[in-house]
Amino acid sequence: MTEKDTYKTIETSTEAVLFKDKNSKFYGFAFPVQNENEIKQQIEDIKKKHNTARHWCYAYQLGAETFSFRANDDGEPNNSAGMPIYGQIQSFDVTNILIVIVRYFGGIKLGVSGLINAYKTTAQLTLEASKIVEKTINVEFCIKFDYKNMNKVMRAIKENNITITNQKLELNCNIYISVRKKDATSIFDIFNNLFEIKITKIN
Repeated sequence: MTEKDTYKTIETSTEAVLFKDKNSKFYGFAFPVQNENEIKQQIEDIKKKHNTARHWCYAYQLGAETFSFRANDDGEPNNSAGMPIYGQIQSFDVTNILIVIVRYFGGIKLGVSGLINAYKTTAQLTLEASKIVEKTINVEFCIKFDYKNMNKVMRAIKENNITITNQKLELNCNIYISVRKKDATSIFDIFNNLFEIKITKIN
């Protein structure tokens, strides 16, 4: 069995998606996120923009291989908002994503089953409106060498179509590369076998 080295996420933030039920309005937003600081910032921004709303419920998932997630009902009955949103994140098999649903109460209570349906449907519509893309899980390496070995290193990089993410080219050179996980071992071996070249994994 080949090891999975791809994951799905959304390319960009989505425009607001509106779902209505018994005068309540539910606005769905999806954001690509990399860490909890970004998540916090997006939630704060949404609360500022929709400061007259009643609830700002959300769910997120982070990670490409090991996942962390959170679901928040923000004052709605337990598990009536955050988990239905998270269920759609799982259903669409996406990660590094935050979905926030803003609710404006319409005066008529929906009941727990009505709320679950509303949050689930809004999250589904939001994901359907998002551009989902597949990305590769990459491994980062640092290649260290003396300047005199530059040609040797650059030839290996070119021959293997390797992406350089950063470089410091002085007497002692450091080149940082990013390679797809399934190719990581073979790329490591190529540089490890070159004379006077040192390669180390950095993530």
